[in-house]
This record gives sequence, structure tokens and C-alpha cells, in this order.
Amino acid sequence: MGCSKNLVDSEKLATQLHSSGYRFVFDRFDTKAKTVIINTCGFIGDAKEESVNTILEFAQAKNDGKIKKLFVFGCLSERYKDELKKEIPEADEFFGANNLEDILASLKADYKKELFGERIISTPSHYAYLKISEGCDRACAFCAIPLMRGRHKSVPIEELINEAKFLARNGVKELMLIAQELSSYGLDLYGEKRLAELVSKLSEIESIRRIRLHYAFPFNFPDDVLPLMRERANVAKYLDIPLQHISDNVLKRMRRGHTKISTLNLIDKIRKEVPGIALRTTLLVGFPGETKADFEELKTFVSSVRFDRLGVFTYSEEENTYGAENYKDDVPEKVKQARKDELMKIQEKISLELNHAKIDSIQEVLIDSETDEFYIGRTEFDSPEVDNDVLIPKTVGELHIGEIYSCKIVDANEFDLLAELVSY
Repeated sequence: MGCSKNLVDSEKLATQLHSSGYRFVFDRFDTKAKTVIINTCGFIGDAKEESVNTILEFAQAKNDGKIKKLFVFGCLSERYKDELKKEIPEADEFFGANNLEDILASLKADYKKELFGERIISTPSHYAYLKISEGCDRACAFCAIPLMRGRHKSVPIEELINEAKFLARNGVKELMLIAQELSSYGLDLYGEKRLAELVSKLSEIESIRRIRLHYAFPFNFPDDVLPLMRERANVAKYLDIPLQHISDNVLKRMRRGHTKISTLNLIDKIRKEVPGIALRTTLLVGFPGETKADFEELKTFVSSVRFDRLGVFTYSEEENTYGAENYKDDVPEKVKQARKDELMKIQEKISLELNHAKIDSIQEVLIDSETDEFYIGRTEFDSPEVDNDVLIPKTVGELHIGEIYSCKIVDANEFDLLAELVSY
């Protein structure tokens, strides 16, 4: 359940289980398995509800005799272990977010240190997520991640290079760097930010064709990664930088550390240093104290900055966070949802215009999958599952999953590009 960081944790667990003789599937709907392990999300209200419903679904499956064992771990279990034990006694055990060895012990599987850095991936074989750190030292008022994942802890550069080389040897061509936040990478280990050094060394792995950066915090952003995006062919001109808001009133209450002016200056700097870069951001509406004027300021910001990709969440109060303990959740749910819908309507128009501007351009498209009618791929400006797809009619002939082809964009809508093959 939940984010790509959870996905990596599940892959590492599966790798250890495989080494102990287990057969497994990454499939929440496959109840043929005798043992089900649910990796939960506890980030926001909707995600928590989905995780709880999934646990209940498999608890019922256990009562019906369809499965024998049910284990739960991850962020939700980290925060609410005692409550979950009381409410869902059908689960055999609940574990926290960082209890890999304990889960293995319960399954009578040995933890093998020599497998560190090796992974059986659940994504298509040509791309994988590379988690470069765990936890977060930020103190954002709305966020419970530090409560679930602990303080920021970077993975040493040499270990990440070894893991990336392992993935490359096994067919991975695109790496997506992920963390609770990338910008602080290296501070705890080396006393200084080392994201640029890591990206530089990863880009030297010959068979890695794309490196993509997700979740870069805007405050104290590591500017030295920008020349790499501009100059290295395999470092994607793409940046996921969650801004959350633009009103100084809301940003201060959120305890974000950045301001409207610093945010605008950073966006301007990024776009000047990396011409053509695609920017993805996430916004949060309905935070306590967000006024109509604050929201109008946010709308103006979205309309003027014209992000390539945009996601919007509504605020949900999280226990034990600064926001929950110090602010009243005073924006009605209907207003929150209306504000989210209004922002997404603005973004859809922007997305359509930006996509139409790509018509007649030549793009390098990585093929991810296929349907009966189309090959489905992505440009360097799109991350899987959350961004645009490129559709190539199968009348072009046979294309291969995991290969990159030059394509001409011939049509577009708000979310997809239609292309024809230029060359193999």
C-alpha cells in the first residue's frame, strides 16, 4: 500500500523470503497464497482508510479459511500497532515500518546480510526505484512521517552505487531516486549535502539511460544537481519538488521553512539553469487557517507558474503532529474538496496547452507496456503511474518493452500524447 518507498521495502522483504525458499506474488488480490503480508500506508486519511480496509478484507479471508497467516507492517502499523491488535485480532502479528528481520523471524526465514543491495523488483524490469535515505528531520506541521519513519538517515553512496549496478545488470535502464526528502541527502553521514555527487556517480553507470529525482524539498535545495540535469544525457530534465502552498500565511503555519519569494526565486533559477525542465509539484489545500484570499493567491500561482505536472491533496488532521495539536481544523470538508477540484481544473487546462505545444516535436520514448491497440511509453519528462503516457499505435510494427524509440508527437489531450515512430 502507499508510496514507492513502501514498494522498495516490500521488494527487499520479498528478496529475503525468496532466498529462504518462499514463492511469492506482488498482488493484493491473490488470495491463493497461504500467507499474506500487507505493507500499510499511514500518511493521510484516505490512505489509512484504504490500508485498514485491506487488512479487514484479508482478515475475513482468514476467517473464511482462504488464507492461513496474516501479517501487517509498514507506516500504519508503526503508528497504530496497539489499536490495530485490539480491533483486528485475526492478524497474526503487527510490525512497524523498519522491522524486516522480525518479520523474517516470524516466517522462520533467515536474514541474509549478503543480500543487502539486491532486490527482486515488482515494477517492469526496465525501471526501478532507488531509495537513498529513510526518515525526515523536517518539522512540517501537517506531516506524521517523522513519527513513523524516524529521523533522516542516508544510505552511503557506495552502497547505493552497488545497488544501482545490481539493478543495471538485471536489466534496469531507468532509476527513480526516492526518499522522504532528497534535498538533505548526505548531511547525516558526511556533514554536507551529497545528492549531486551521488547523481553524478550513478550517471556513470553505462547501461542506466535515465535518472529521475523525486521528492526534493524546496528549502535548502541542492543547487549543484542542476548542472547535471542540464549536461548529463541520462539525468532527466525532470524534478518533483513538493511546494504545498504559496501563501506566506499558510507556509508559516505549515512550518515549511520557505516563503513565497524564495519559492518563486527557486523556480526561476531551476528553469534558467535547466531549460526545458519538467516540474512536478504537490499542493495541500484546506490547511487550518487557509483563507479565501490564501486560496486565491494559490490559484494565481498555479495559473502563472504553469507546472508540467501537479497533484493536489486535501488536509486531513494527523494525530500528534504540530498542526493537530496547535490548530483547529477549521476549513469545511466541502470547501477543501471544492478548492482541490478548482485547482485541478486549472491544471487540466494548462496540461492540455503544454501537451499541445509538444505536437510535431521528436521525443525519446521508453516503452513500458502494451494493449491490444497501443504501445504505451513515457518521455524523459514523465514518471510512471503519475504522469503522461505516450500512445503509439501498433500499426508501426513490433516494438519491445524496455527499449527507447524516437517518436514524433502527432496529437495530445490533457493526460496523454499520441505518437508515431520516427526510427528504431
